[in-house]
Amino acid sequence: MSFRTILALPALALVATLSACGGTSDTTRDSIRAVGSSTVYPFAKKIAETFTQSNPGMTSPIIESTGTGGGIKLFCAGVGASTPDMANASRRMKKSEFDTCVANGVEDIIELQVGLDGIAFASMQGGIDMNLTPKIIYEAIAAKPYGKEQTAKLWSDVDPSLPQEPILVYGPPSTSGTRDALKELVLEPGCDSNVEMKALKDSDEDLHTQVCTEVRSDGAYVDQGEQDNLIVQKIENNPKAVGIFGYSYLEKNLDKVQGLSMNGVEPTYENISSFAYPGARPLYIYVKKAHLQAIPGLPEYLAEWVKSWSKDGPLAQIGLVASPDDVRAANAKAATEFGTMSGADLK
Repeated sequence: MSFRTILALPALALVATLSACGGTSDTTRDSIRAVGSSTVYPFAKKIAETFTQSNPGMTSPIIESTGTGGGIKLFCAGVGASTPDMANASRRMKKSEFDTCVANGVEDIIELQVGLDGIAFASMQGGIDMNLTPKIIYEAIAAKPYGKEQTAKLWSDVDPSLPQEPILVYGPPSTSGTRDALKELVLEPGCDSNVEMKALKDSDEDLHTQVCTEVRSDGAYVDQGEQDNLIVQKIENNPKAVGIFGYSYLEKNLDKVQGLSMNGVEPTYENISSFAYPGARPLYIYVKKAHLQAIPGLPEYLAEWVKSWSKDGPLAQIGLVASPDDVRAANAKAATEFGTMSGADLK
């Protein structure tokens, strides 16, 4: 009995489930459907292109940019043809999201770290230039820095060494994985530079999260939606504006925008791969094991990721930073042996 035949056996049961849940005459779809992160979107689209080239006759996957949080919500809604097969994420799945998945029957989930990215701070070429720190960023865009009224209007109000220019930051919305990573990697460390705030985390974690991660809503921070390319467009037309988006968008727009250093470290491929840059983060895809054989081409699509995520692979050419060798090896194994996550170490 072949490997594919063995895999196909549980798919028969899923076809019945899809038929019962789908409400249509079709028992499955003829194309893969992935939803989620706008940061992972260009990489997933590239894999969709190479998948179609490598598998003539198969329908091109449908990739939707919904934001990490929105994508995982759709992914966790249930098993069946009406639900996505995959969720792309610019941060790791949360424990609460995993529990929702399980409650809705999405019990066997394959987690793959596909590479690294960085939360880049940027301005237009020749525009405002600053050496930022998590503390500076927090004090500039927090709704209530250290629990006090936000009074900073100019960057120089935050730090006298910074330009006497209005604070104007275009960034991701609350549903974005980039926003989640901004909170975890930049805002919270900046907030916790204050001894009282660091102590607050132990005494009142919810209040600490609110004070340390809520961004201002007075126009200094502008929620620009799920499309990072729109943030690039905003800052390339305003020399005084700063944008926050994934490193890959910085790399492919270096003719228009410039990266701003953080803690004196430039947002470059090398600095992200070594985690020297404070905003470095892993990127993920989540896959329903139950859909592997019910949806044509899904195993082959995962194999295409493995073929493409090396340091000199096609994804690196469009901005993905390769994971360390041991991490890539472990995830290549998960992508071919289809091991599932337990959720025990999620937060």
